[in-house]
Amino acid sequence: MLTVDYKRLSSAFFLTDVALLQRKYQMFLFGTHGRLKNLIIFKKKILKSHNIMLVKTIGCALFGIDAISVTIEVNIDKGIQFFLVGLPDSAVKESHQRIEAALTNLGFSYPRKKITINMAPADIRKEGSAYDLPIAIGILAASGQVETEHLEQYIIMGELSLDGTLNPIKGALPIAIKAQQEGFKGVIIPKENAKEAAVVNDIDVIGVENLTEVVDFLNGNNNIQPVKISPEDVDKQEFYEFDFCDVKGQENIKRALEIAAAGGHNVILIGPPGSGKTMLAKRMPSILPPLTMAEALETTKIHSVAGLMGSNTSLLMTRPFRSPHHTISDAGLVGGGTYPQPGEISLAHNGVLFLDELPEFKRQVLEVMRQPMEDRIVTISRAKISLDFPANFMLIAAMNPCPCGYYNHPEKPCTCPPGAVQKYLNKISGPLMDRIDLHVEVTPVPYKDLTEKRTGESSAEVRKRVIAARKIQEQRYADFPTIHANAQMNSQLIQKYCDLDDTCRNMLKNAMNKMGLSARAHDRILKVSRTIADLDGSENIQPGHLAEAINYRSLDRDSWGR
Repeated sequence: MLTVDYKRLSSAFFLTDVALLQRKYQMFLFGTHGRLKNLIIFKKKILKSHNIMLVKTIGCALFGIDAISVTIEVNIDKGIQFFLVGLPDSAVKESHQRIEAALTNLGFSYPRKKITINMAPADIRKEGSAYDLPIAIGILAASGQVETEHLEQYIIMGELSLDGTLNPIKGALPIAIKAQQEGFKGVIIPKENAKEAAVVNDIDVIGVENLTEVVDFLNGNNNIQPVKISPEDVDKQEFYEFDFCDVKGQENIKRALEIAAAGGHNVILIGPPGSGKTMLAKRMPSILPPLTMAEALETTKIHSVAGLMGSNTSLLMTRPFRSPHHTISDAGLVGGGTYPQPGEISLAHNGVLFLDELPEFKRQVLEVMRQPMEDRIVTISRAKISLDFPANFMLIAAMNPCPCGYYNHPEKPCTCPPGAVQKYLNKISGPLMDRIDLHVEVTPVPYKDLTEKRTGESSAEVRKRVIAARKIQEQRYADFPTIHANAQMNSQLIQKYCDLDDTCRNMLKNAMNKMGLSARAHDRILKVSRTIADLDGSENIQPGHLAEAINYRSLDRDSWGR
């Protein structure tokens, strides 16, 4: 007579209640004949009724600053091995140990069977620990512990701790945007990333703290409300720590920075130590116009992919200010790596990149900026991948005039040997200097200005004039979606909007001959003069506007530093 080992049979069916299986089998036998034949039929019936051998969950892989959906297929079969395929990196492969510990600690059953997991498309590299959650849910669903009805309606991402809690992930915003584009109902992500993803409309953002909450939600036992944020909450996030009212004196430098902010121009500040170069540069974001929603989304995407978003942060509404140390590598500045990540120039997108002590940067590092400064985009190419990162930044550089720092100082003498000043300046190449619109000499602040109790003009007042000038440019370039400021004008637009009268034309011709300016410097002067005219509300470029723009090319003078 055939005996049935119900405990062993229950393991084969991934059922934990042995007594329930025994009752089902006895009821199945009632009124039938042939125990061996009926046992085979019963096996097929149980397997068919559960339909739990192959389950699919959806995750996302980051590709530059965008996301690509990844289908995670979990298959459970006879055996005892664990296979993870689909081009995973080491962090993804290590998910096996994290998932097993998390399931065990939370009281779930980890199937002691052959588990095969495929991550499709298999030719795209899967990186990071954010695939822990979709893999774990796939295993639970394939073993009958999670309902599969709603699985393919959500993109699921999250990193598991050993106790089952979820840690924040990178790229929550690009993942939510991808979910919206592909018609998913929503995303299930760690609670710390929920506000960031909730910026995207028309999808449900389910923020969860641990694996148990995800299982209960998918099984219908926990009705988690989607995270919502209001426009008022986003608008309140704009905050600047520094203000121009703190700066004593330096009115000519403030004027130059106002022009730069109004037209999106690059600036170099050159002056002795302690003259206020860094102090002025740090206040530059406070006078720039507010980010538009499109700019805020793109800026947030870059910082999200780089893992720089704070917990419970929704949308970056403050223009970024990046100030890398002069020991930075070229890959750190423009982006790169085996699997390219955005560099400092991309993290400064729609904001300010401040390079203090410019001559101390490696020459090779500075030279890689030349093309991104022109094209406002950087392309990182590798053998198997090529990515584009946006790099529309304002460059503010600061440097001393010589090694000792006191060349042209009104009181302290320069102690550098002959030729040292020019040698120091030659650390910065001519092509790079050509791409900087405004060259501003910073002089020390007199004592009487430092001791004045009267505060200077606030950033808010300067910002009003900058916004007014930007609105003029917005209307001017309304038909050109990729151009938003005067600094972005191409040759055709320069000819159209920077027309000069005879007086201005002769003035520029004399300046070109006397200072030995290049054709690029010629165009830069016209762009700056157009911005100065916009600040004055003038339709045409006047001689005064052009003269001021020419004056900001001080480092192009043949006599400077000799």
